Amino acid sequence: MERINFSLLRNKAEKEIKRATDLEELNVIFKKYLGKKGIITQILSSLKNLPKEKRSKIGRQANLLKSIIEKEKEKREIAIKKQIEQESEKDESIDVTLPAKRPETGHLHPLTLVRRKVEKIFESMGFCVVQGPHIETEWYNFDALNIPKDHPARDLWDTFWLDQKRNKEKLLLRTHTSPVQVRYMEKHNPPFRIIVPGRVFRHEASDASHDIQFYQVEGLMIDTDISVTNFKGIIDQFLRKFFNRKIKTRLRPGYFPFVEPGFEIDVQCFICQGKGCSTCSQTGWVELCPGGMVHPNVLKAGGLNPKNWQGFAFGMGLDRLAMMTYKIGDIRLFYNGDLRFLKQF
Repeated sequence: MERINFSLLRNKAEKEIKRATDLEELNVIFKKYLGKKGIITQILSSLKNLPKEKRSKIGRQANLLKSIIEKEKEKREIAIKKQIEQESEKDESIDVTLPAKRPETGHLHPLTLVRRKVEKIFESMGFCVVQGPHIETEWYNFDALNIPKDHPARDLWDTFWLDQKRNKEKLLLRTHTSPVQVRYMEKHNPPFRIIVPGRVFRHEASDASHDIQFYQVEGLMIDTDISVTNFKGIIDQFLRKFFNRKIKTRLRPGYFPFVEPGFEIDVQCFICQGKGCSTCSQTGWVELCPGGMVHPNVLKAGGLNPKNWQGFAFGMGLDRLAMMTYKIGDIRLFYNGDLRFLKQF
């Protein structure tokens, strides 16, 4: 028999027993040393082949190590069972009859809700929903819409001009959705009815009623025999369906380069019912949107003959409709990402 280092064997056995994480692993380690073919068992069974003096010494050391391993195994077994009981008690502290936590789901933004409602109403009146680019050329954003070169809207105060090196045309972030009017007329033959919902950008200071970005919905109807009566009728029908009640409106003359004649569309104040209050500045009316009959120069820019075709156009703020619908006093709430605000819708 080779010389046995019982001290090294003891240290190895104790470390393995302490590292055991469950009873099954502990039992495997115990058998490794004291099983039928275990290390200590084999040492004890081989004692008969040793001289008497050597047999007595090795037998004493082997039996001592056997006793130590049995005690360490018993201690570790108690510790593992206690740990299992503690974990079991912790699991039992959970009330399995309680309802599970429902995962929080997202919902549509208030501007999206209003936009979809607007689109649905106009589609019911025969209008098609059309989209256009956010980055526009000076031609489509201003020139084609009969906006003069010296118009204040072309200044930096109202427009985000883009710094481009390769493109010869001046580019900008569109200040309104009206450029889509001309783009659509260039590629489609009348008669047609379209609305153009989308985001627009203005270089101006932010406050409760203004922001550098907001949403508009442009409306355009072209045919051979369109009048202001059609224009007012469409607007009245839309407002009645949107607010689900009869809304009193009026057309007030106004100047806009892309329409002639042009109007400001006012609605009777929802707060005071036309009697006069702080919301309507004691007038009984709230300004809603501009519009009017499409200017002949705009029709020409779109490739249409003003002698054969005529129509109306208007531009309405979706943000303003949302503020009126949900009684929101600050436009910036739509864009600051505050969940306390958004979760209300």
